[in-house]
Amino acid sequence: WSPDRMVRHHQHGLGRVVAVVGETVVVRFDGQRLQQVPGEELQLAPSLYGNLQESRTGSAADALARARALAIRSVNDQWGVFSRSLVELLPHQLWVCRKVTETWPFRWLVADDVGLGKTIECGLVLMPLIALGRIRRLLILAPARLVPQWQFRLKQMFDIRVQQYVTAADPRGGVFWDTASMVVGSFHTLRGTKRGVRERLLETDPWDMVVVDEAHHFGADKRTGRTLAYELIEQMEERRKIRSLLLFTGTPHRGKDFQFYSLMRLVRPDLFDPEAAPADNLAHLRRAMIRNNKASVTDLNGKRIFTSVTTAKRDYSYSPAETHFYETLSRFISEGRTHASGFTGRAHTARGLLLITIQKLAASSVAAVRNALVKRRRMLEQEREKTAAQRPARRPVDILAGLREPSDEGAEVEEEAAASEPKLDLVDDEIPWLTELIELSHVVGRETKISRLVAMIEEEFKADPVLLFTEYKATQALVVNALRERFGLESCAFINGDERLEGVKDRSGRQVPWVQSREHAARVFNAGEVRFLVSTEAGGEGIDLQERCAVMIHVDLPWNPMRLHQRVGRLSRYGQKRDVTVRILRNPDTVESRIWELLEQKLNRVQAAFAQTMEDPEDITQLVIGMTENNLFNEIFSSVPDWEGERLSSWFDERTAQLGGVEVTEAARTIAGSVARFDFRGVGGDLPKVDLPDLKEFIKAAVHRYGRRIREEESGLAFLSPSDWTKRDYAVREKYESLVFDRGIRGADVMRRVLGVGHPVVDTALGEALDLDVRIAGVSGLEGPVLVVSVEDQVTGTGAQANRVILGIRENGGERELLRDWELLKMLNERGGRGRSGDSALPEMDPALAGLVDDWVSGVDAVAVGGAAGMQRPFAWPEVLLLPSRASGLRRDRRGPGLAPT
Repeated sequence: WSPDRMVRHHQHGLGRVVAVVGETVVVRFDGQRLQQVPGEELQLAPSLYGNLQESRTGSAADALARARALAIRSVNDQWGVFSRSLVELLPHQLWVCRKVTETWPFRWLVADDVGLGKTIECGLVLMPLIALGRIRRLLILAPARLVPQWQFRLKQMFDIRVQQYVTAADPRGGVFWDTASMVVGSFHTLRGTKRGVRERLLETDPWDMVVVDEAHHFGADKRTGRTLAYELIEQMEERRKIRSLLLFTGTPHRGKDFQFYSLMRLVRPDLFDPEAAPADNLAHLRRAMIRNNKASVTDLNGKRIFTSVTTAKRDYSYSPAETHFYETLSRFISEGRTHASGFTGRAHTARGLLLITIQKLAASSVAAVRNALVKRRRMLEQEREKTAAQRPARRPVDILAGLREPSDEGAEVEEEAAASEPKLDLVDDEIPWLTELIELSHVVGRETKISRLVAMIEEEFKADPVLLFTEYKATQALVVNALRERFGLESCAFINGDERLEGVKDRSGRQVPWVQSREHAARVFNAGEVRFLVSTEAGGEGIDLQERCAVMIHVDLPWNPMRLHQRVGRLSRYGQKRDVTVRILRNPDTVESRIWELLEQKLNRVQAAFAQTMEDPEDITQLVIGMTENNLFNEIFSSVPDWEGERLSSWFDERTAQLGGVEVTEAARTIAGSVARFDFRGVGGDLPKVDLPDLKEFIKAAVHRYGRRIREEESGLAFLSPSDWTKRDYAVREKYESLVFDRGIRGADVMRRVLGVGHPVVDTALGEALDLDVRIAGVSGLEGPVLVVSVEDQVTGTGAQANRVILGIRENGGERELLRDWELLKMLNERGGRGRSGDSALPEMDPALAGLVDDWVSGVDAVAVGGAAGMQRPFAWPEVLLLPSRASGLRRDRRGPGLAPT
């Protein structure tokens, strides 16, 4: 058992001898695992030089099968490119997969722009790790509204099946966590302490990997402390329940360095300290945070893939009745502010927030604010009839707790808040005020905004499917009724947080509730069964609508510009084939419209100044907005004076000095320049230019080796499985039909039809091919000798996901040419065929011929060493495995002078 001899063990598989210790042998298996086993349990494995010494060759079919299998596994371990995702994989997604899985366990925050495919990136990371058995226990934490989507998409795209956590399945004393190994649950639910939910989660077995979506909810503040979600992850860490951690968020920095670096501390507590100087933390950011933006991502040829977004405004004017209503409402709000000034502390804050909410509702539509005022008057009247003792005690600001920070449910909370808390009187003798406003709102009749909306659709988008966004459900019902009235009752669908819309008119004109799930609404819209989809902010994230729609209308404008970015992200995402057209409805005479104009101009100036200092295009406005506290926008819009021209501009500049200011812009610039990011120029040559169809020759040859016939039908491949396969893996079926190498197919049972790593047929064929003992064979069509070598890391325990890479070396025009693993696979597919049954160019290999082969192999050392040195791999000390020569019995110097340890 001399060092470097290849051996096989019945339990550990193929390995390489390191040393002999008495009657035992230390062997390195799988390039990483060191085991000390009795020598009697080992068998010599075939080797290239052993075959040369014995003048023994294998079959061409076996040689091709093993070489292809080695290349396939090498590519997939690094990039996940052969996973069975049902969407086309993009270079930046493959890069994220490789970057995250360079080590195991890993901890990363991924803050990609909206529409870059976080679910796909997550699936690409998960699939090879699940296949290797490294992930057996998986926990995904997401906002409640996105939990079903994570469950559905992982199954649909990757055939990864996760169980949804629901409180009904986890009663006190229950066994949910004892039996569930792959779970997706709402962090809003699991962070809570009621009924012992959090404690039962903390008592479970450790998780191999925890994924967190919308990770900005996991925050900590110097003044207010840690959020419950933050505490949950912190306690899981303290109890050592998390092995690998992957966080996703589009807005990692919310305006305060302490909050941002507290989040980064969750990711890498060994690198980040929110109390430390920002410069000290920034130095480590590239090791823990990834951020890609739409301007930088490309296809495999380096071409930008995102279409342009064109935004235009469409104006309308108030009718006399609307003008009268809004003027009266303005006086009411002014009176309310005066009234609120007589209070202090929480009472003052609560009244101020309610007045802001009423103002925001009015900016959306008369219908939205009328709906809130009617409910508020009813509650005030009911309050008069009750005694204080009969009314259950409640803190007056509880319902307003969610209004300070933006959330997808925020607008719907606001609608309820405006009508609640009757103890919070907004003005003296409030009911007469409300009565007058309600009566004036009824005089308005059909709102001019809605008339302008319908006319615009008829003029500009005669047959296009259209996505429309509103902030509030009352405005949503107004739009739905107008569209159904003009374009037919079956013309539209809706999405909101309640999945219920009040006040929808039926065929007889009665107002009835309409119930519809967000998944159903998205499905019928994408399928073309309805022309319009009307959504509140609940549809601003988590719904992909780019396949059919390229037109969006903002029926109203949210006060936080981040909302616009999230809305447009439903259409401006990968898969969108057309330029996206966006329309904004506005009344230019309103103060809100003038503020929006100034806000847009300021953000454009910030972006223009930033672009001059950056080599690559980068949209910094999302970071700048994300780093601005939500309260700033509320304060600007709610307190704007009735001024115009330079006077208003000066006021605006003074109030928004923080927005896009030097400090914020520099922080955004620094973060954008300090994170890890995809750069096609740097990694484009290393990207594997292969996909599922490149597995076809391997699978066909694997079936043909058993003499089985494959029928290539229009629907896909059909064959009877070799009996050895069904014995090797019970998941392999006896018969297959309609198998394809196409990510784009749709319909029932698609995951059983798409062939890729993770499918029983592919996994079984790979395992079988890798076990073949062939080391040398003659294959016609290759135009010269080809050597397959392995680059491995001599250092063990690095945690690398891929600890070996396969290379090919061939003779081309008298020169030795290096082939990456994916290039080797493509070359074998193009020229190697399946290996003819009688194909053996070396049937009578005499010692002289063996010597020629040995000499040729000896001459490729420099090529292999140089190629390994140029590869972007996280190897601590790479070595090229060229097995011992016949003469010396010693291993060659695999590093060579040109490859120093890194």
